[in-house]
Formats: sequence, structure tokens, C-alpha cells
Amino acid sequence: MQKFERNLDREKIIIETGRMAKQADGAVTVQLGGTVVLVTAVCSKRLRPDLDFFPMTCEYQEKTYAAGKIPGGFFKREGRPTEKEILTSRLIDRPIRPLFGKGFMNELQLVAIVISSDSENDSDILAMIGASTALTISDIPFNGPIAAVRVGRIGGEFVLNPTFKELESSDLDLVVAGNRTSVLMVESGSKELPEDTLLDAIKFGHKEMQVIIDLQEEMAKACGKPKREIALRDVDADLLKSVKSGSVAKLDEVNRLSTKEQREEAMDLLLKDLVEKLVTEESEVSEKDVKYALEEVEKEEVRKFIVEKRKRVDGRKFDEIRKITCEVGLLPRTHGSGLFTRGQTQSLSVTTLGTSADEQIIDALEGESQKGFMLHYNFPPFSVGEVKPMRGPGRREIGHGALAERALRPVMPSKDSFPYTVRVVSDILESNGSSSMATVCASTLSLMDAGVPVSDPVSGIAMGLIKEGKEVIILTDIGGVEDHYGDMDFKAAGTKNGVTALQMDLKIQGISYEVLKEALESAKKARLIILDKMMQVIGQPKNDVSAFAPKIVVLKINVEKIGAVIGPDTGATVDIDDDGTVQVAGTDPKAIEMAVAIIKGITEEPEVGKVYRAKVKKIMNFGVFVEILPGKEGLVHVSELSNTFVKNVEEVAKLGDEFDVKLTEIDAQGRLNLSKKQADPNYKPGDDKGKPQDDSRRRR
Repeated sequence: MQKFERNLDREKIIIETGRMAKQADGAVTVQLGGTVVLVTAVCSKRLRPDLDFFPMTCEYQEKTYAAGKIPGGFFKREGRPTEKEILTSRLIDRPIRPLFGKGFMNELQLVAIVISSDSENDSDILAMIGASTALTISDIPFNGPIAAVRVGRIGGEFVLNPTFKELESSDLDLVVAGNRTSVLMVESGSKELPEDTLLDAIKFGHKEMQVIIDLQEEMAKACGKPKREIALRDVDADLLKSVKSGSVAKLDEVNRLSTKEQREEAMDLLLKDLVEKLVTEESEVSEKDVKYALEEVEKEEVRKFIVEKRKRVDGRKFDEIRKITCEVGLLPRTHGSGLFTRGQTQSLSVTTLGTSADEQIIDALEGESQKGFMLHYNFPPFSVGEVKPMRGPGRREIGHGALAERALRPVMPSKDSFPYTVRVVSDILESNGSSSMATVCASTLSLMDAGVPVSDPVSGIAMGLIKEGKEVIILTDIGGVEDHYGDMDFKAAGTKNGVTALQMDLKIQGISYEVLKEALESAKKARLIILDKMMQVIGQPKNDVSAFAPKIVVLKINVEKIGAVIGPDTGATVDIDDDGTVQVAGTDPKAIEMAVAIIKGITEEPEVGKVYRAKVKKIMNFGVFVEILPGKEGLVHVSELSNTFVKNVEEVAKLGDEFDVKLTEIDAQGRLNLSKKQADPNYKPGDDKGKPQDDSRRRR
């Protein structure tokens, strides 16, 4: 076993190898505070020539024993991956994937398991560091190392790797990964921060991560294995030449087609023509070989078309946004709906309002919490004209939904001002470039249509990059082809005041701060244009929620009275929190009003000087006992029944009578003394007529 450690701001990062999982190609544990993650890397020895993509899988798992917990549910063991586990698996994958040689087709698996959690330090950053370290010391060829850190911002100052508690008061939650010279990936949520602040945060994180890269390089020298030889899949030079000569002229025509359907149809015909010419009984070439070669040529020609002809494949200028249309309120029975279309990308977003009973309960390693705002993203196969089985959301759908949710969370109202649980569902109906940013726009429209008082509307845009030598071209509102063959997918969402979410992934090994700055500035211009289009359709949230949404009345009761309140059978829903907050919800205003009155009656404490509506429950010769609140009775003495002398109580009060009384005293024994005559608004002390009444002893 070998242990390596470095000081990382306030904490010490410790990486060990040689103790656990020694049959993996590379295995380390990474520790920060009391949080420990075991990360392994294993690569198959054989090439997979049947694949046309790099077969790397990343798996991140949180063991409940890490936090001293036993899983809930019937089976008492970890089940399907949680959203946090899926998102962290994607975090590991995104900066690692670009760092393998082109044509690397050996299966590679990275597994990160949280084996100890102190409920203070997030394990996702440790998993990312561990993945790079395991690869660096293994015999797997890898163009690393890389490092990752989280950056928070509290009181205007950047904080490195903030704890869960610190993040609650931070206006920034940014994860940045990079190598020695460049940034490779960014994932950020922020509270409407300016672009310059985000760029400074990225620079801060990249600078601070260098100590982790130093540590990995030290480990590689001390215990790293010699790198194995890996056969890379490559296109046969003669086949590539034949495909190129037979497709370049046609590809120039294809690159001028304006729609995705036209392009796909033309490419299918071109592939079919090449297969007929090149796949013969005499040749050893397969249709898959021809398709692989054609993709290489298409990528080269698309990039050349942009760089040399200064044109995009759909004819737009580099900073031009596709046509945008917005609609709201198009679904008659939903609480709120929005349809956002940008070019050939379309999101139908629907908002549903619920009560606190609809909140999602999240049982994480750091503790249990409730989630009152949820955004779910769906990507059905018909959105891209395909036929595929529909088996629930995949990792990509979870990731896109989380990004859109992060973009909108900073503008959502507090629970105190808007006591609804809010669920937004985005169904992608068409897709040709950045459906996640279309989701942000459609969801904003939907929320405002539902009457959710968002502080500001949010829009989003996806930027791309073509880098050839010293030539760097930033593309605004990238389409599917530009995303597929470009070098960067840069998504930015925010309000007119600043950025709320940022996500950057690269296919090259890093970009400069200057390119990042240009991308942020171009994204801001595009966001504001889109915002203007959206606000022309709906400028602000509706004043009230839909007639089909539940109406909610919030009460606050004494926590000692919680046990006395049982949801009254009025047709309204009653939810009670441990702090005494009561939500009464329903679609019938009369049912809500009745339930509120009953609850107030059960929980209200009698108040001296207050006037109540009383009902006679018992008649005595010295007065009457009346009920002023459910279960709360008091005495109206005969002398307090009238301004005039009362000889017989039954002459002025009968069982079941109702009249106003004023609570004049709560005596030392907690008994209530009431007055009917003092409840009269015209009553003045000294107005009593007749002789004083006999003050007989009260009986209960």
C-alpha cells in the first residue's frame, strides 16, 4: 500500500493505492475529511471492431453503509441508481472521454463506490479525481491526468470545495475539470451571476486544482504501470480515399440543404450509392466500414465548409439564431403549458401545481430532504424520426432535466410566498440541436402561464466551436450536425440579470480562457434575443393560478395542538408539518373555508377582550354555559346577560340560542368568564340598570 497526500485549501486530500481492488488495472481510494471513495479502472484486452463509438462506461454508487444507514423499502439493499448517482456518473464520463486516442475501441469501465461519508464533503469531486488517478497509474493509455474541484461563492469570495452546509449560503455551485493547461468541463448553477464572475470562478478552480495534478504525477512516477499497447481502430487508407473521391462533391450539396430531413435523406442515398460501388464479393470491405469512412469524410467536409466558406450547413451566419415561435395556454385542462420551437427543436412543457404532500422526499447520504420543485425531461424516439423501445428515462434525459431544473431554480418563489409543490414536464417533440435549452424556455413559458410568480423569465442557448489550427469559430444556436462534428457543446441559461446555469463539454483537450469569454459573451447576446421573443407572448406570470389547480390556505398553529387536528371531512385536503404549518387545499373554495374555520376553532386559544359567537349549552339559575370555540366553554353570569335585571335566566336564554359574548376574564383555574351585555358595541360601563344580581357560586 502506498499513501499520497496534499493540502487542498482547508482540508487534506489523501489518495491510497495497493490496499483494495488489486485485480483492477488501476484502483485508488480518495479521501477528503471523512468522505472516502473507491475508484477502479478496468480495460478489456481486445478491440471491439463491431462498434462505431468509444465503449466507456462510468458507474458511481453510494453505499448507505457509508453514512451508517440501512436502506429503506422492502428489500433493504441498494436498488436502481438515484438521480445523484446518475448525474455523478455523467460528471466522471464527460471530462475523461475526450482523453483517449481516436479509434480506441477496447471496452473500458470506471467504477466509483462511496464507502464512507461524513455528510459534509460531497463525494462526486472525489470520484472524478479518483477516475483520473486510477487511469493514470494503470497500464491503460490515457492522455491525463485531469483534476476537478467545486467552487462556491459566499459573501463575494470564492470557496474551494464548499461543504453541503456552506452551499446553502452560496450563490454559486460550480464544478470545473481540467488538465495542466486547459479547462475540459464546466457544470454550474448560480443565482443570476454576471459572466465575468463565472469566468473568474472557472479560473480560480483551474488554478486550485493544479495541486491535485501534481499529486497524480507523483503517484505515476512512484507506482504507475508501463502503458500497454492498444490497437486503435482506423479507416483503411485506400477505402478512405475511395469514399472521399466518391462523396466530396455530393457532400458540398448536402451541406447546403436547410433541413435535417433533407440532409438525412441525401446522406442515406449517398451511403447506399457508395456501398453498391465498394462492397463487392471480391473486396473485404463491409457496409459498416464504408459508413465509418463516410462519417470521417463528412466530419472533415462539414468543418471545412464552415472554416473555408465561412458558412454554416443550414446557411445561417455564425451568430444567427433559428426562427423562434412561442405559445402558452394551449392545453385546456392543465395548470399551465408552453410550447417553444426554435428551428427544428420543439419542447412542450406542462406545469402542475400540488400541495406539500406532493413534495419529493430525498434520502441521501448527507440526510433526508424535501424537494418542492421538480423538472422532468422526456425524449421520445419520434422526436428524431426513429423507432425505439420506450423504457423510461435514460441517463441523458436525467442529465438534461437536471440542467434545466438548475437553470430555473434561482427564480422560483419561496415556499412562504407560494406554498405549492411545482412539477414541470418537458416532452421533446422535435430535436435538432439543444433540446435542454429549449426545455428551459418552454418551462419558463409554462410556469408563467400557470401563475407561478417567478422572479424573472429564463432563456437558454447552446453554443458550438470549430477549432482548426489557429482558426477558432464560435457558433450560436448549434444544430445537430454542428454538435456532432464540432469541438464544444456549451449551454448557458439565465435571466436579463445574469447566468443561472452553465454546462460545457469538449471533444478536444482543452480551450483557452479567451474562447470561454467569447462563448459567454455570445451566449448572453443570444439569450437576451430569445428572452425578448418569449416576453412578447407572455410578459409576466399570470395573476392567479388555474381554476383547475388546488387553492391553498396556510395556517400556523401551536405545535402542541397538532395532535388535536384531524383533517376535517369537508372535501379539502389538510397537511400538517411538524413546525405547526397547516396547508388546507382543494378546488372548492367553500370546502376550504369550512376546513379552515374548523381548524381555527380547534386550535385557537381564547383571548381576553375578544368577542365570540357563543351557543348555549347549559342553563343554570345563576347563568348559562356557552361554547365559544370547539371544546371550549365558559360562563355568562346572570348579571352579564343583560343591562337590565334578569329574574329568570330562561326568560333571556334557551338551549341552542346563539349570541355574541365578550371574554372578560380567564381566572387562575383557567375558567372563562364571559359577558353578553359587554359584547354589545353600544355598551358603556355604568349603563347597568336595576340592582346587582346575586353572585351565586359557579357549578360545573
